[in-house]
Amino acid sequence: MTIEDRDDAYLITHALATDTLSRLRDVETEQVAFRKGLVKLGRICGYEIIDGAMDTEYVPVETPLAETTGERVKGLDDVVIINVLRAATPFVEGLLKAFPRAKQGVISAGRDEAAGMTADGEFPITIDYVKLPEIRPDDTVIVADPMLATGSTMVAVLDHVLDEADDFEDLFVLSAVSAPAGLVRVSEAVPEADLLTVAIDDRLDDDGFIVPGLGDAGDRAFRTV
Repeated sequence: MTIEDRDDAYLITHALATDTLSRLRDVETEQVAFRKGLVKLGRICGYEIIDGAMDTEYVPVETPLAETTGERVKGLDDVVIINVLRAATPFVEGLLKAFPRAKQGVISAGRDEAAGMTADGEFPITIDYVKLPEIRPDDTVIVADPMLATGSTMVAVLDHVLDEADDFEDLFVLSAVSAPAGLVRVSEAVPEADLLTVAIDDRLDDDGFIVPGLGDAGDRAFRTV
């Protein structure tokens, strides 16, 4: 299993995940390749969640020649994926290749860049739109956002998720790149969430951006710069 426990987070170390992330980081990676890379990374991360966090069960199988016993993943139909708009859209597209029958929710959330980062490393967060499916006790919930920087946005998003449901099988926060401060903030605010990331970067700069990071994932994916 290529998921390693790193105290405040679990690190996805699959070789294809780290390879894809390296290509996403490259300033020369243009829009289409960047967006496709986020899709690919979401798919790999989805498979890693299946392999590392979901149980299997033995089932009878009849082949054309004989009866035998097979193994199936439990709970693939009991998954809720929550897309933190907008940067997570291609990332979630990849997750849906691993969980094609997942229910989907969306939360439009963004930090107030004009207000600036506070002394304790947080941003004011605006939630513009929330649409979540029913979350049941048997569901695995995956909240996806490629960048976990200060953690302010994710904490606000998780507050809305927990307002809708406080009983579920598992709650995962999935990111491509995370900053240490953001991981600490989210883990302290929502200890029931397991934080999964492909990379834990060095730090945040004075504007609250992850360094070395990969830039603004939404701008790079949707060519809004």
